[in-house]
Amino acid sequence: MPVASKDLWSLARNRQCVDPQELAAAIEDQIVRGDLDFRSRLLIRDAMNGLESFWGRERLAAWLATCSVRAEVEAIRNDDLGEVGFPSLTGRIMEPTRPESLMEFFRALGSRIHRPVHVVVGDSAALILPGHLSRSTDDVDVVDEVPAEFRQDYALRNELINRYGLHLAPFQSHYLPSGWEQRVHTLEPFGQLRVALVDPYDVFLSKLFSARNKDKDDLHPLKPQLDKETLARRLRETTASLQADAALKQRAVDNWYILYGEALPS
Repeated sequence: MPVASKDLWSLARNRQCVDPQELAAAIEDQIVRGDLDFRSRLLIRDAMNGLESFWGRERLAAWLATCSVRAEVEAIRNDDLGEVGFPSLTGRIMEPTRPESLMEFFRALGSRIHRPVHVVVGDSAALILPGHLSRSTDDVDVVDEVPAEFRQDYALRNELINRYGLHLAPFQSHYLPSGWEQRVHTLEPFGQLRVALVDPYDVFLSKLFSARNKDKDDLHPLKPQLDKETLARRLRETTASLQADAALKQRAVDNWYILYGEALPS
């Protein structure tokens, strides 16, 4: 399946996890568009070096063999552009958990049960599936408890970890804004399995009160996709129980200031 091109600068600046396939397509697109000032050429060179580090020389050579702008890419790589300009990029190149992998994971779960089972998925998986977030995750976090059908089937658990690198894990609903149950988004059924996703605004707010670095990292790419006024209204109307805990509220105060440069709405 062809990879839709992404803006090279957006990938380099805004992604905590940079998909190597998207990065390769963005390099090609940048050259086709002829946007090749010094900083862009430096970014292309560093991105290519990052791809070589991640993929290895053979796979990179295979991609170059099919690249429509191979000559231009190689000329940029051979140009004397000086020191590395984007030192963090190589370390951020990684295979993300793809929405289609999550869909296959749910179909596999649904094929193994013989009565209706309902789960609500939150955290990063609820953002990856609709395309709000691109990064790797091992956990498909379900609200409160993993159903016994899956919790007790160790053979299935091991099979799906080996195939998809994913497993179900519980998280507590008291970390979600109040009324979250009325705002979930239900997916098409996977056989007997029914899956709903926690609303992105509710996921954002739950991460706003978190001290975990990966939650803070998720806030940055999610921020421009959500309406700030809606976030502020939801924050005022649905997070009273979270704000009642002084430590949780301080995290929200700090994270909101970092994101928006202003005091937490009250």
